[in-house]
Amino acid sequence: MKAIVYTQYGAPEVQQLKDVPQPVPNDNEVLVKIHATTLNRTDIGFRKPEYPVIIRPMHGLLRPKRTILGSEFAGEVAAIGKDVTLFKTGDAVFGLSTYKFGTHAEYICIAEGASIVHKPHNMSFEEAAAVCDGLMLGTNIIRMVDFATKPRVLINGATGSIGSACVQLAKYYGAHITAVCKGEHTALVKALGADEVIDYTSADFTKGTEPYDAVLDAVGKSSYFKCKSILKPQGLYISTELGYMAQNVFLTLAKPLLGGKKVAFPIPTDSKKDILFYKELIEGGHYKAVIDRTYPLTDIVAATKYVETGEKIGNVVLRVV
Repeated sequence: MKAIVYTQYGAPEVQQLKDVPQPVPNDNEVLVKIHATTLNRTDIGFRKPEYPVIIRPMHGLLRPKRTILGSEFAGEVAAIGKDVTLFKTGDAVFGLSTYKFGTHAEYICIAEGASIVHKPHNMSFEEAAAVCDGLMLGTNIIRMVDFATKPRVLINGATGSIGSACVQLAKYYGAHITAVCKGEHTALVKALGADEVIDYTSADFTKGTEPYDAVLDAVGKSSYFKCKSILKPQGLYISTELGYMAQNVFLTLAKPLLGGKKVAFPIPTDSKKDILFYKELIEGGHYKAVIDRTYPLTDIVAATKYVETGEKIGNVVLRVV
């Protein structure tokens, strides 16, 4: 099968299209013929790698242990192991291979009990490939917000994969949402559920006077110390990034020192239960895919360079077949 392989850390060009052996499913696995996948920040972070002291010990000190990146997929079941009961050949499916990667390829094997379910009937393969990673990361953030009363939530980076997921999830749970993005994307974020929009090119949201129950930094470009003045006394700050000198990890542990305000740094997890919830959201009309550009898998270098500009809106999809 064809796959994008990288055998060393480095620039986008280390990724090369190669012929590799097609995987064979174990008794409890399904073989998925991938129609579409994505290129996201996690792929970029592991390829460079961005946090070498964290990634290299777990992913390979000198060279990557897993040489095919990609975590999202949508496709069809091509074969099943003898113990598989939840799927049959020909089923349209979607899901995640979060920590094993491997979706930048024509085929992948996934355990039937892992993060794979039948594809939403109201999405194309390309749309279905572009929802799970943002939803997984967004869900891990949103679950930390108390929605018992209608909270006022600010989402920085509202047009990215994670940010656009957070907007839609927060709206689903009943929050009043202020989205931070470029002014030219106001219509998009309002269509996703934002009540108010701050154009970061003309205003600094951290200098505002409106207090928020939660500030969700979906791009990791701010900090708790910059945002604490716009948090309510019991407000919550959450970032998708470690922050300067990994401060978000330490601040999460230092809640008693923050005067009632809190910092959270959730560790992302996924499960079949989560993917089933995403499917329910999608089929219920509560969630839509946000796709910026679509590239053929063979254009992985061009796609990577675009994602690395930091300007992508939602997701960049890779068309496999």
